[in-house]
Amino acid sequence: MSTVHDLSATPVHLGLGPVAVPVEDFAWSAEALTAYDDRFASDGDEGRLVTVGDITDWQVWERHPAGDELVVCLSGRVRLVQEVDGEEVAIEVGAGEYVVNGPGVWHTADVIEPGQSLFITPGRGTDHRPR
Repeated sequence: MSTVHDLSATPVHLGLGPVAVPVEDFAWSAEALTAYDDRFASDGDEGRLVTVGDITDWQVWERHPAGDELVVCLSGRVRLVQEVDGEEVAIEVGAGEYVVNGPGVWHTADVIEPGQSLFITPGRGTDHRPR
C-alpha cells in the first residue's frame, strides 16, 4: 500500500532503475546530507534527490558536478543566476517554466515573487561557496 507524502517535507530519492524511495527525516544540514550520501552511495552519479521548496534568496552558490539539475518554478517568479565562462547570467523563471543547471555550473537564486520550485538534483557531490 502506498503512503501519501508532502514533497516539501519528505523528499524522494530516484535511484538506479525504477526506484523511488521516500527520504524520511530529511533536513538541510551537513549531517543529514552526509547520511543521505552514505545511504544511497551505491547509486553513484545516477541517483537524484527530488524536493519542493519555497523560493528564497540563496545565501550561497552551488554546483552539481555529478550531472544536470532540473529547476521547475511551480508558482511565483525567481531570478536564477548561473556563472558561465566567468560571467554571471541571470535567467527569470516563472510558474510552469524550468531551467537546467548543467554539470558543474555554479548557480544561485533571488526571489522576484514568492512561490515554490521543484528540484531534481544529482544526489551526491554538491559543492557550495559563499555568495
